[in-house]
Amino acid sequence: MDYEKDIQIDCDALDVEWLDQPGLMMKYARYAAEMRMEADNEKEALDLIKAGLDREIRTDPEKFGINKITESVILNTIIIQPRHVKANDIYIQARYESEVARGAVAAIEQRKTSLENLVKLHGQKYFAGPEVPRDLSWEWEQKEKQRRVDAVVGEKLRRSRK
Repeated sequence: MDYEKDIQIDCDALDVEWLDQPGLMMKYARYAAEMRMEADNEKEALDLIKAGLDREIRTDPEKFGINKITESVILNTIIIQPRHVKANDIYIQARYESEVARGAVAAIEQRKTSLENLVKLHGQKYFAGPEVPRDLSWEWEQKEKQRRVDAVVGEKLRRSRK
């Protein structure tokens, strides 16, 4: 997934962007849910490794170089075991991916707000080019000239009919 590309808005095609928005939101919401599920699964795997190491340590403390078993000694021994370190790294990476996916959902939601605001600006002619203000005196003068011409032409037409 290309988060950066998908959050971009083409201001010249707001209608197309709006048509694309629900699909993008669904795509990223589903992806975020999948990443959350993956993080939960990795957390479960980490917990299973912790439980297994806990049992192994309690069963054979000498194998781990422990003379006296205490809860803190067991916990400290568990966190330095290579299996735990590896599972914890995998879990941290999965959690990171989950957070990035949640951020992408928030960005797509922000994209929706941006689209709404762009449409409002468009409706207010924000993107229209500059307009020259009307020169009412000049327009009035031109209209008066046209009336005089029309009056002269009308007079000539009436004379020619007689």
